[in-house]
Amino acid sequence: MKRILAFAAIAVLCLLSIDAIAQEHGGYRKSPLKETLQSGDRVALLMVHFGTTYDKTRTWTIDAINEKAREAFPEFEVREAYTSRIVIRKLKERGIEKQTPLDALFRLRAEGFTHIIMQPTTLLDGAEMESLRRDAATMSPFFKEIRIGKPLLYDVEDSQKVALVLAARHLELSNIKKNHHVVFVGHGTYTPATAVYSQMDHIFRVSNLGLFHVTTLEGYPTYDTLLAELKAAKARKVTLVPFLFVAGDHASNDIAVDWKKALEDEGFEVGCVLEGLGQIPEIQDIYISHIRFATEYAEVDIMKKKADYAAGR
Repeated sequence: MKRILAFAAIAVLCLLSIDAIAQEHGGYRKSPLKETLQSGDRVALLMVHFGTTYDKTRTWTIDAINEKAREAFPEFEVREAYTSRIVIRKLKERGIEKQTPLDALFRLRAEGFTHIIMQPTTLLDGAEMESLRRDAATMSPFFKEIRIGKPLLYDVEDSQKVALVLAARHLELSNIKKNHHVVFVGHGTYTPATAVYSQMDHIFRVSNLGLFHVTTLEGYPTYDTLLAELKAAKARKVTLVPFLFVAGDHASNDIAVDWKKALEDEGFEVGCVLEGLGQIPEIQDIYISHIRFATEYAEVDIMKKKADYAAGR
C-alpha cells in the first residue's frame, strides 16, 4: 500500500507541475494568443480524434475530453473532428455525422472564426500529426492563425508523466512474488516516432518498474520482443492493457482475443483491462495542459529561424 501511495503522490505532483511549462524551449516562442486578438476576432478549439465506432468508449474518452476542454476553456468555441475516414463512413451509415479536420476548418471559416487551436488526441508525433499539419497548412491562408497542440507523448517529460500515471493506476496488478507483469499494448507506427514506445518501456525499467512493459501491435517493440522478456523474467501471470486513446476494435479483438490466446498458448495466465488512455482523468489533464501551452506559445517556423541565424540575429 505504501508503494502504491508513493507512486500516486509522485504522479499527482508531476501533474500539478504541468502548468509550469511556461518557458521557451525547442521550436516554440512565447506568444500569448489573447494578446494578439483584435476586435471581432473569434477563437475556436478543434479537438481532433482518430475516432471510434464503439459508442461506450467514445462516451468515456472522446466525449469526456471534449467536455473537459469546454470546462477548461469557456472562452473558446469547442468543436471536434475525426481523422479516420473508415470510422466516419461507418458512423454515417448509422446516422452519426462526423467531420474531417479539413471539413471542420472550412465550416469554422464560414462561421467567421479567425483563430484556431487544433488539439489532437493522438499519442505520437507521427503520421497522424503530419496529416494534421498538412490540413492546417492548406487552410492557413483563410485564418489569421492556426496553432496545433502537442500529442500526448511529445517529449521525454510527457513520457515520464504518463509512465507515472499508469504505474500509479495499475500498481496493484503487478506483483513480483507472483511474477505478475503488466503489458501496455500500443498500435505502433511505420514512422520514426515508433521509438517512443521503446522510450516508454525504458522509462519503466529505469524507474524500478520492471514489471511493466510497453509493446506494439504493428511497430516496435514487437510481440516476439515482449515474449522473450516475459520468459526471461519467468513471468507467470500477465495483464494486457491497451496503450491506446480509446479501447475500441484493436483492444477488443487484437489484444483481448489474439494476443491473449497467443500468450495463453505459451503457458501464461492472462487477463485484460480494457481501458483506453482517454478514460483516465490524469491523462486527459495532460492533453488540457498541451492546449494551454498552445494558447501561450507559437511554433517557430524553421525556415525563419534559419534565416535569422544566417543574418546573425
